Amino acid sequence: MCGILAVLGCSDDSQAKRVRVLELSRRLRHRGPDWSGIYQNGFNYLAHQRLAIIDPDSGDQPLFNEDKSIVVTVNGEIYNHEELRKGLKNHKFHTGSDCDVIAHLYEEHGENFVDMLDGIFSFVLLDTRDNSFMVARDAVGVTSLYIGWGLDGSLWVSSEMKGLHEDCEHFEAFPPGHLYSSKSGGGFKQWYNPPWFNESVPSTPYEPLAIRSAFEDAVIKRLMTDVPFGVLLSGGLDSSLVASITARHLAGTKAAKRWGPQLHSFCVGLEGSPDLKAGKEVAEYLGTVHHEFHFTVQDGIDAIEDVIYHVETYDVTTIRASTPMFLMSRKIKSLGVKMVLSGEGSDEIFGGYLYFHKAPNKQEFHQETCRKIKALHKYDCLRANKATSAFGLEARVPFLDKEFINTAMSLDPESKMIKPEEGRIEKWVLRRAFDDEERPYLPKHILYRQKEQFSDGVGYSWIDGLKAHAAENVNDKMMSNAAFIFPHNTPLTKEAYYYRMIFERFFPQNSARITVPGGATVACSTAKAVEWDASWSNNMDPSGRAAIGVHLSAYDGSKVALPLPAPHKAIDDIPMMMGQEVVIQT
Repeated sequence: MCGILAVLGCSDDSQAKRVRVLELSRRLRHRGPDWSGIYQNGFNYLAHQRLAIIDPDSGDQPLFNEDKSIVVTVNGEIYNHEELRKGLKNHKFHTGSDCDVIAHLYEEHGENFVDMLDGIFSFVLLDTRDNSFMVARDAVGVTSLYIGWGLDGSLWVSSEMKGLHEDCEHFEAFPPGHLYSSKSGGGFKQWYNPPWFNESVPSTPYEPLAIRSAFEDAVIKRLMTDVPFGVLLSGGLDSSLVASITARHLAGTKAAKRWGPQLHSFCVGLEGSPDLKAGKEVAEYLGTVHHEFHFTVQDGIDAIEDVIYHVETYDVTTIRASTPMFLMSRKIKSLGVKMVLSGEGSDEIFGGYLYFHKAPNKQEFHQETCRKIKALHKYDCLRANKATSAFGLEARVPFLDKEFINTAMSLDPESKMIKPEEGRIEKWVLRRAFDDEERPYLPKHILYRQKEQFSDGVGYSWIDGLKAHAAENVNDKMMSNAAFIFPHNTPLTKEAYYYRMIFERFFPQNSARITVPGGATVACSTAKAVEWDASWSNNMDPSGRAAIGVHLSAYDGSKVALPLPAPHKAIDDIPMMMGQEVVIQT
């Protein structure tokens, strides 16, 4: 992931303004440590901090068309750039960068080209011929982006809040799937409007091979890289499927020819955590070169302030999950890896969170998945993007491929419903799609492992330790005044209060605090889904263990038995290798 910053239509073209833009751009350098670029045209400034993944030698930004009248600063990956280039035969490209197609597509199609891009992106395009500009963000908000307005009439765009929060009178998260155009008077326009967006109940019958094929395509296209890469492997269903498909298809790719056919996998957790055990088992099954990172509760607590600064949220579950990912990303980058594939998005698409067990009917089930996908940019996408980019590491998320989402969200939601009496646990349709007896993708008990939220899977004592630490720093008197100190999104727990105090120190503006979502939640549900079970109102916690009567280690101590099929033997044609262990030490 790169870092972009743009100031458009400001009232100052002095050297001092240019210096200020450079200063703010440097705040994003962690996202792109490989090169810095800036372009100025009158009262417009475009700055870029590059993380070089494709064409490291010549793809520095900003990017231009042939006569340099169109200027683009972009953060993202365009997976179909080679196909798009074929349709631009009359154009001359200055670089081999996948993002180089954007300026030329604009020349051919105007602002209507955005839906042609298959990938993740945030970009600012300046047309110097008439000083018009456009800003766009990818379909579901995998890349982070903010927009702000200055008192002098200027418009600001930044990959992170820290690039603009001090200079804007108001700023907000740029909405995913939208573009902002000066030509249309400076308003937002929704370019991504798939059939599932209106939340009407679809009726396509479940076809396992269609799901399998669509997801394999999503993973394969994300193997486009000119730098070393790996996979995040927690041992849960989603990351294990990503790793399995990558291991099957890596041989023969450009990446394999350049960096070798051995896939590297990475896992993080407290000593003895569920994820470490499961991740190691899957790695041995797939034959990956496995790197296991350990951290202690104190390691995580010591990193909380850095995490909140980088991830720019005070949402409890996001901070809980971001911290181990933040620590792991630093270790991964130290090994020379610049890109990883990750499993975010599956739970939102297939109803994988444990509270979906209580969905009353298929309409409620489907509408909740729609709400969850639309909110991903505030939660898991924000975490995956910013926790990794804090150390110049890029995370790619194949479950959030546009075509795969369309395929999965067109299914009749009856097939996604959780029915234990029929042997259908959460994400049954995905599990069944990859349950191949002849050439198994995963061991059966991994394929049918119960959902663990990342903040739980790294070790249950992680969350318990955070709560204990917060209780030492937030007293009852502080909590009694919480509604007066924090009238917006008032923290209801000491843990939430603790995170809020830190956030407000870094980002004290009202615009900043309202970028963070709030509302009642249990096991990562939306506020609407809390209504599914009256008992949940007594245990409002985003941890999966709050799904009392569903999670195997629920907070109330209840146990739920899930019969698991017998495991398959390992895939014969993938070599077995010993794992490598790297330990985080304080």
